[in-house]
Amino acid sequence: MNPLAPLDAAMMTAELLSDPLHTAALLILSPPPDSGPGYVDALYDEAVTAIAELDQRFRRHPHIGVDTAGLWTWRVDETVDPRQHLRRATLAPPADREALWALVSSLHSEPLDPSRPMWMAYVIDGLAENRFAVYIKVHHTVVDGVAGLRIIADGLTPDPSSRSNGPLSATAPPVADASALHHRTSPMRAALHGDTSSVALARRTALGGLAMTVGRIAGGVAALPIDAPYTRFNGRLGRQRTFAGVSFPRSRIRAVQEAAAVTANDVLTAVVSGVLRDWLSAQRELPARTLVAICPVTVRSRDHVPDQDRQANLFGLQLCPLGTDLADPLERLAHVHRAMTWAKYQVAHRGPAATMLLAAPSIAATVLPPIVPFAPRLRRGYNVSISNVPGPPSRLYWDGALLEEIYPVSTAIDGQALNVTMCSYADRVTLGYVSGRRVVPDVGALIPLTEHALAELESALGTSAEET
Repeated sequence: MNPLAPLDAAMMTAELLSDPLHTAALLILSPPPDSGPGYVDALYDEAVTAIAELDQRFRRHPHIGVDTAGLWTWRVDETVDPRQHLRRATLAPPADREALWALVSSLHSEPLDPSRPMWMAYVIDGLAENRFAVYIKVHHTVVDGVAGLRIIADGLTPDPSSRSNGPLSATAPPVADASALHHRTSPMRAALHGDTSSVALARRTALGGLAMTVGRIAGGVAALPIDAPYTRFNGRLGRQRTFAGVSFPRSRIRAVQEAAAVTANDVLTAVVSGVLRDWLSAQRELPARTLVAICPVTVRSRDHVPDQDRQANLFGLQLCPLGTDLADPLERLAHVHRAMTWAKYQVAHRGPAATMLLAAPSIAATVLPPIVPFAPRLRRGYNVSISNVPGPPSRLYWDGALLEEIYPVSTAIDGQALNVTMCSYADRVTLGYVSGRRVVPDVGALIPLTEHALAELESALGTSAEET
């Protein structure tokens, strides 16, 4: 019997009671110049027949029953029907991005079937200028967002002339211990499996709690466990998801970053802060207190190559006050920069395990109340999840098709009903907004607000706005 790790088992149990816990990515590709009208059809046919190299993680599915004594275990399918996992979808051409967002919203609303390997991929054609898209969703018990992008990158090539790529959805090379790889790539798992003594962990947690209080009093750079105002994002999500994405040249982000002497992540987080401020103001729901985000924080450099043990544990979850109560965009950016600098300091000096434990009360205060009927609209631990997933640094191709953009399509749940994920790839940066239709019915309105928030920073700093 191959039991699920405790965190995976908890996620499967939670999904039975609440919301689907899958994450996804949307890839926009353009066919090679010499491709014919049947290029996408041939690409799809090749993908559903090249299933022999399927990664072991994409052959197994969770199971619970009397035969397992009520425990979640993994079952491995020796044969996988590719047409149950790889499907076609066609938009009425020439479809615009809004039509694509609507289709992705619908696909993202559907839960994965736990009776078979928990992943799906859709090849979508009908986009303008012969572009096509691939939407891939995978359950969080299989891979997390970082590992998922790594698998996608492994299935691509920097060579535009290569025509020997396998199926994009699950072509990571087999690993001797897939569960070990999963443990190393997940921030939560890294904390749970960290090499930290109980005495040291208790000390670091206590000191971290004291530091959090000092930081909150000193300059608002830290948030206490129940410090966020209640917003609609802290309510029930509903069954229908909504998604929209926006893309920028990295040069625009870099120009603001250099002019303000902050990080690219600070700039993007401040942009999201401006979006939330503007959108909630339009709904007449902007709280007087700042909104708070929960953010995965890493102190590892982008080019760091982790070894097989302790050095992988460089992630933590931190609360970041977003400064949505500040009208001036530069003040918001400076506030976010201070808050993120403080968060990185805490992770680096307290360790990921301690910062995870400190975040636990905030997570519980955010996601548990919506499960209870008639939950009071009191303060929560945080309002929104914001993360930044680094993608491949250079352009990649799939069977000659250029990968133009990668949009993250992440997980939203009750109490945390808005997820914003950023992804860098080559010379582009994308933001993906995921919510529920009952929470953000006009999710497309967030796209022009994102452009406006970035343009505000550019105007205030005097940087030039490059055409997208």
